[in-house]
Amino acid sequence: MDRAAAWDLLCQWTQGDSLRKHALAVEAAMRAYARRFGEDEERWGITGLLHDFDYERYPSLDDHPFKGREVLEGLGVHPTIIHAIQSHADRTGVPRASRMDEALYAVDELCGFITAAALIRPTKSVLDLEASSVRRRMKDKAFARNVKREDIVAGAQELGVPLDEHVAFVIAAMRDAADALGLRGTADPDGGNLAP
Repeated sequence: MDRAAAWDLLCQWTQGDSLRKHALAVEAAMRAYARRFGEDEERWGITGLLHDFDYERYPSLDDHPFKGREVLEGLGVHPTIIHAIQSHADRTGVPRASRMDEALYAVDELCGFITAAALIRPTKSVLDLEASSVRRRMKDKAFARNVKREDIVAGAQELGVPLDEHVAFVIAAMRDAADALGLRGTADPDGGNLAP
């Protein structure tokens, strides 16, 4: 499956703009980590793009991501992509067995948290968001309460990247995709505010 086919599949199964943008954020982070680790950027990106493609239709923890596995297997998607998607949540019981599996687990919750942190800024932008701000927000249990902080911390540990470095790395990856993610806001890429 190439990226265009993966995007088409995501769009067929996912109508919600926020879930599509989450998929794009995870794709951006996965591609960045693939480059960092010298891995297959296309495969890692497709994995990120498709990791929640079945969630809108099957939001039950009993169904997601298992229903999606059946679809992906039927389409002949590479088994390593399917395995990474199955292992991206601890509740599935599927062990993470590769660096790609670990990276998907590490970036999934963090991408959602970074998006939330960017959207509450006056600029509504990821371009002027700093890792220190995200780390402070992680201590506020009322902020983005559905995001599991323990998964963010455990993901960085499994990936072998210090947490602060991991947060900064994923922010940088999301900055590169700010327009597609709707996170350019009014921030100037050089740190200023573009609002009148």
